[in-house]
Amino acid sequence: MTSRPIKIAPSILSADFSRLGDEVKAIDQAGADYIHIDVMDGHFVPNISFGPVVISAIRKVTAKPFDVHLMIAPVDPYIQAFAKAGADIITVHAEAGPHLHRTLQAIKAEGKKAGVVVNPATPVSALELVIDNIDLLLIMSVNPGFGGQSFIPEALVKLRQAKALIGGRDIDLEIDGGVTADNAGEIARAGANVFVAGSSVYHGNDPATYAARIAAIRNAAQTVTA
Repeated sequence: MTSRPIKIAPSILSADFSRLGDEVKAIDQAGADYIHIDVMDGHFVPNISFGPVVISAIRKVTAKPFDVHLMIAPVDPYIQAFAKAGADIITVHAEAGPHLHRTLQAIKAEGKKAGVVVNPATPVSALELVIDNIDLLLIMSVNPGFGGQSFIPEALVKLRQAKALIGGRDIDLEIDGGVTADNAGEIARAGANVFVAGSSVYHGNDPATYAARIAAIRNAAQTVTA
């Protein structure tokens, strides 16, 4: 269970790309805490999504923090570009390169919060020696690269392990993949306080539905943490 504030981070990967700026505004107004931006390169993961130019364009429509999840390899050459585009948190995969500590230093040098994400098959213990260098730890509860996947139950075990590793440090614990109002309670109970939600918020792409969906996830998580 977490004592940290619950934050909902809708993923714009599930937005209607033909009106992306309006979709970002809509989740801002609907109560999103973060805007989660999944960056895919077609190499580290199968699909291709957003680059710095798109992030720079939507930066103009909201003041909410940009939670930028880089599913790219190599990652180091692009950190500065995403920082300049408007990222507030830059999260990189532990599996994306051989020098994770150096990558985290590069993010911090840009004045940004640094996050690390681990794929379903990567143990939380891989982060033991860099835990004091991060601001956010992200557990993937699906295999990265596609939206709309089902939650992998073993992620709850990893959340509990991650929570133990974090201890009393000032680090957010984030979950990404298959998050819904139905499982947000057990996810919060396992220790997460930041919830990435794509299709469970954006399904149908009707802005009139976003506020209720964000509130439902938040309420399910807060009921556990209250």
